Amino acid sequence: GIDPDFGKKAKPGDLIVAGKNFGCGSSRETAPGGLKAFGIGAVIAPTFARIFLRNAVNIGLPVLECPAAAAEIKEGDIIAVDVATGRITDETTGRTYQATPFPPFLQELIAAGGLVNYARKRLGLA
Repeated sequence: GIDPDFGKKAKPGDLIVAGKNFGCGSSRETAPGGLKAFGIGAVIAPTFARIFLRNAVNIGLPVLECPAAAAEIKEGDIIAVDVATGRITDETTGRTYQATPFPPFLQELIAAGGLVNYARKRLGLA
């Protein structure tokens, strides 16, 4: 569900663990951009709205599709994410989960901080 106190509790680097079709209804980069600007480190969900997923990658916000992790991770659990491998570790419970990792090119976009930063680096403008 929606946590009305999210803005008070969340800290930079925190992750969001969400439900199905996360990001549905937003076709602009401002939705994932707002999460990134707030300092959210990544979003884990069973599925993402395709446009949200693409916009998240374009701005460098890691998103991982993993139904089991989304169902089992609890608020307050300490989570480690390896975006390159798709491995999600719940350090509180010791459980590990496997999301499908992005292809290398999309991982490069995310690591660069998004499409614009990636293009700047490739063009020697960064």
